[in-house]
Amino acid sequence: MQILGIDIGGTGIKGAPVDTESGLLLAERFRLVTPEGAKPAPMADVVRDVAQHFAWNSPIGCGFPAVIRSGVAESAANISSKWIGTNVAELFEGTTGCRVFVVNDADAAGLAEMTFGVGKGVKGVVLMITIGTGLGSALFIDGKLVPNTELGHIEIDCVDAETISSDEVRKQQDLSWKKWAKRFNKYLATLEKLFSPDMFILGGGAIKNQDQFLPYLNVRARIKTAEFGNEAGIVGAALAAAQHFS
Repeated sequence: MQILGIDIGGTGIKGAPVDTESGLLLAERFRLVTPEGAKPAPMADVVRDVAQHFAWNSPIGCGFPAVIRSGVAESAANISSKWIGTNVAELFEGTTGCRVFVVNDADAAGLAEMTFGVGKGVKGVVLMITIGTGLGSALFIDGKLVPNTELGHIEIDCVDAETISSDEVRKQQDLSWKKWAKRFNKYLATLEKLFSPDMFILGGGAIKNQDQFLPYLNVRARIKTAEFGNEAGIVGAALAAAQHFS
């Protein structure tokens, strides 16, 4: 099945057609900047523009930075709070003219890795963490997704984890990779105490610099980096839509 996968983030919206049988992109990824303020109407227009770039008129899968239930956003991470209560699927269907399925963005990335990437066939507890504008999470038990965990917002030392250990914070505070890795390792160690994972899969935009911080991470669980890199969200969104529409 061919699905247009779109990964929606606080800084960029990117997409590509995906062969859901193989997980391969069928065209070069296309990316547009997330509109300032990240409000519903302007972002829906960008999703339309991504679909039009590929002259797309078939189903679309969207990874979205929020808790998603039946297409409706119940939270808003690094986007406008006006999204809360919005039926994201219906809004995007209206602008694109296509059937749309929406899934939490980190859950989408995790689905890609557990289906085709480094998590394929792994049993036990696997935690996918996406490192970008914020921190996303996807929890799997014996390959089955526990949706909408949003563990980037657990509190560490009485503050939201992603406000001290996301890649965006590293850039804003001009932290060295070593100093940032110390913060991020504390985050992973906290998750380890709570969930005792067998494996962490690290994805998101920061992974292109993995050599700068992986040597400083020290937890008991195995650490793997996403095989799909920053394209995991696109592939996983398409997979989720294929499962929904099949």
